[in-house]
Amino acid sequence: MKRILLIEALANSGPYVLDAARSLGAHVLVATHEDVYGSYPAALRERIDGTVFTDLTDPDRALADLAAFAEATGIDAVAGCWEFFTPLVARLARRLDLPGNDPGRAQACRNKAEMAQAFAAGRVPAPRTVVADTAEQAQRALARAGIGFPVVVKPAEQGGSWGVSVVGSPGQLDAAVRHAQSWPVAAPHGLPMDQRVVVQEYVGGPEFSLDTVVWREEYFHLPLVEKHTTGGSYRAETGHTCPAAVRPADLAAVRAAAERALKALGIRNGVAHTEVKISPEAGPVVIEVGARLPGDHLVDVVRRASGIDEARAYLQAVLDEKPDVPAPREGACAIRFLTPPRAGTFRGVTILGRHDGLVDRHLTTPPGAAVGSAHDNSARIGHLVFTAPTPGQVNADAARVLAHTRVEVS
Repeated sequence: MKRILLIEALANSGPYVLDAARSLGAHVLVATHEDVYGSYPAALRERIDGTVFTDLTDPDRALADLAAFAEATGIDAVAGCWEFFTPLVARLARRLDLPGNDPGRAQACRNKAEMAQAFAAGRVPAPRTVVADTAEQAQRALARAGIGFPVVVKPAEQGGSWGVSVVGSPGQLDAAVRHAQSWPVAAPHGLPMDQRVVVQEYVGGPEFSLDTVVWREEYFHLPLVEKHTTGGSYRAETGHTCPAAVRPADLAAVRAAAERALKALGIRNGVAHTEVKISPEAGPVVIEVGARLPGDHLVDVVRRASGIDEARAYLQAVLDEKPDVPAPREGACAIRFLTPPRAGTFRGVTILGRHDGLVDRHLTTPPGAAVGSAHDNSARIGHLVFTAPTPGQVNADAARVLAHTRVEVS
């Protein structure tokens, strides 16, 4: 039986990876910190075949600990869920002579400042970008680069739309930089974050995501996903729809841009989540790439829409087996996130009427909990999942249900 070492399972995609390993008849051993493991839900612990504890905030120590464990245990593959640990996944795979990404470029898959440099070197169609420590530095760098407003300000290292804002004028830059620097560490490990900020030219047009399983530098693209976000200064994700209804020519162009980005980042065995906008003037523009499975329950959304199990294909790639990524079946799926209308105390959710397209609902926030405004993904209190024969119908069904949904806050 094959053994997979998963570096941190406490992530949105963790349960999907563990279930996929079981479908492949493989055992999963999880690397984490003992204190973090103590916070694992019982349902997650039940899926795990074993653990190894180390300090994942110390990459060199973790590499030594996990290499010794893997060599003693007989590990066949190394996988990851967390974007921040993807460089460690690549380094450990190289150390063990197992399939993985280029460890020399893996830091650029975690750090958006280094990612921008890799994109520029690889001629990836991406937003022009400057990096700074302060608003004053950012203003000077934007002037030198000839980048005008609006711009997007984001942390060099973070996820889930935390710290991201759209800035329309120089006077808003200082507050945006402070907002981007509000998360010096990532929970639950207390991992230190790069406190630089990335400032990019704003790219108009609809936004999408494309997941790609890579095996021996061969690309297996999954269906393109339409992303829905809030407007205004903060662009938190409000939902996703799979597949995205785009022209075949646009889909081909998005795939080509994503492949160029993956090559620039050294992603050659594993999975990648590419976020892209289709600009009316420039065509596909790559916003960023994560060398990991997607969050937001997109593994489930894509599987319901297409029949493709992305987590299973990912594990096959790192086990050096050709990924099972068949042609997608006909169908569509959408997820919509529930957020409070304002900050306050969450009281509950009411959905009026009966809706056949609504196939799953899940609340993550208990009644009585304090909730904030929807500036980022931390404001979510749950989600709804819909299926339908076509993207147009599933989007219409989702809109109708949301119009009959009341999130109660006092």
